[in-house]
Amino acid sequence: MKIILLFGFLLFVTTCTAQTTYPDTPAGNQAKGLMEAFNAGDAAKYKEFLTRNYPDRLQNADRDMGFREMTGGFDLKQIEESTPTKLVALVQERASDQFARLTVEVQPDGQHQITKFGAMAIPRPAAFALPHLSEAEIITAMRTKLDEESKADRFSGAALLARNGKPVFSQAYGLADREKKTPNQLKTRFRLGSMNKMFTAVATLQLVQAGKLDLKTPFGKYLTDYPNQDVASKVTIEQLLTHTGGTGDIFGPEFEKHRLELKTLQDYVTLYGKRGPDFEPGSQWRYSNYGFLLLGVLIEKVSGQSYYDYVRDHIFKPAGMTGTDSEPEDQAVSDRSVGYTKFGGNGLQRNTDTLPYRGTSAGGGYSTVEDLSRFATALQTNKLLNAQYTELLTTGKVDTGRGKYAFGFQDEVINGTRCFGHGGGAPGMNGELKICPASGYVLVVLANLDPPAASRIADFVTNRLPAK
Repeated sequence: MKIILLFGFLLFVTTCTAQTTYPDTPAGNQAKGLMEAFNAGDAAKYKEFLTRNYPDRLQNADRDMGFREMTGGFDLKQIEESTPTKLVALVQERASDQFARLTVEVQPDGQHQITKFGAMAIPRPAAFALPHLSEAEIITAMRTKLDEESKADRFSGAALLARNGKPVFSQAYGLADREKKTPNQLKTRFRLGSMNKMFTAVATLQLVQAGKLDLKTPFGKYLTDYPNQDVASKVTIEQLLTHTGGTGDIFGPEFEKHRLELKTLQDYVTLYGKRGPDFEPGSQWRYSNYGFLLLGVLIEKVSGQSYYDYVRDHIFKPAGMTGTDSEPEDQAVSDRSVGYTKFGGNGLQRNTDTLPYRGTSAGGGYSTVEDLSRFATALQTNKLLNAQYTELLTTGKVDTGRGKYAFGFQDEVINGTRCFGHGGGAPGMNGELKICPASGYVLVVLANLDPPAASRIADFVTNRLPAK
């Protein structure tokens, strides 16, 4: 997801000034000292600062230093609120365009130790909008950014920018297998994470268009033997598509315990199907992997095919996606990259021990940048759905805090340009598809490293795309 909780605390805003230096107040001085220690990237010095000024944070120091490596640190951009004991400010990652709202609160007396500190990623404020570039300029900027990120080992993967269906930039970087020294190529298959929610949503809308499913109907009408009838009788298919059904997640201790035993979609229902809703269906938006898992079960029930056969026959083949599928991890797949993760704190490692047995309708599988560009073209030219249902699929419906969620697609305005698509991220994998219909641009970035390896590039490009 795009809204990211940084350092574990949600912040609030009141007043705003244009000040770009930390104020000479107890809270301002502590914020300045903390950010200087964090930005230096020296773990010993950072821990020394925390010991003196914020001992409660020491247990997170190593994680913070990993975050420092990923972001490059933060630069102060604007003070939003300043009192002697509280500071709220806007900061920007040095390694990307990402903004965050930072807050620091301190004790009112004594050494003014820090009592609260946090940051939350936010959309780039309008006051800091970036200039739109020409196509030639964006290609040059994109190439430079990718070269920099690749040399710093913050990006390994492939990127493609197309306009009106024709690539204007495509390049692969880094290694698909570091042990074998196999380079990434444009044909390299990268794991998608949640990106294949787009395929699940298209498949669901195809069945709605064919009159086999009804968006407003509770899914229990079709899955009559679902274990929890309270959920089945209340949660509609539309709510599953928009993450408003309260159906919860599939990841956590139970998933870790049964990871390699979960081989079919029905296996997930057997494990999680007795749960009640997290909230009253339709009352709020909360990202639900299990909701999209259930959509896959519905697709199987109504179509009479396995989920994997259905999307292969009705999406991948019509779109010409020859490098996309979801074979189990224990099967050899040509050109499939190895994912590498730093999660766990043991340096860069293969992500093998985090992967499910097989991708599901909620996420997983693999594709190439060229295949995802073909998917975007097929979608926009109504090869997968008619015009009415394509618009229904991709038009935002529920506010997420950064744009609106449609049916398996995020719909947002980025620096004045509307784009829809979906991202995916998990240990050792990250990807983004951005379809910007007014300008004709489609951007695909896939990486075999931790987030935000691909998301950082996608944001960089979409923030600067030529205006319509």
